[in-house]
Amino acid sequence: MTATRFSGMADAKARVGQEIGVSEWMLIDQQRVNGFAEVTGDQQWIHVDVERAKRESPFGGPIAHGYLTLSLLAKFAQECIAVDGIKLAVNYGLNRVRFAAPVKVGSRVRARFVLASVEDIAGGAQMVWQATIEIEGGEKPACVAEMVTRWYF
Repeated sequence: MTATRFSGMADAKARVGQEIGVSEWMLIDQQRVNGFAEVTGDQQWIHVDVERAKRESPFGGPIAHGYLTLSLLAKFAQECIAVDGIKLAVNYGLNRVRFAAPVKVGSRVRARFVLASVEDIAGGAQMVWQATIEIEGGEKPACVAEMVTRWYF
């Protein structure tokens, strides 16, 4: 997959409303979920206790943390978006996040990015992206978020 390249502010402004990219699929395995649980301290059984999740969970097995799913936006954005001539790109935050469907361990996910807006700021630009994390074969997305980034030139 090749990232969509932006040559600067004018190029970004011309692409508002367009789908910019779709990432590669990523497998969400138990090792990744366990690693996230370890790093964040979120050891809830629905994520890390495979046998209990199979027995007691309404999902039939363990699921990924919502915040694990959300955190993948940074990786997926790097696969899809490239900017020429910037000194720095930063994550500025999120306007809205919804977890519409659980990501079962063993599923594959990917992200789709639409450039919603571009605003001039001191030294650069602020972008709002409509980011959707899809589950392979799923009817609903795992996560829908308004991701805000800043590019400094």
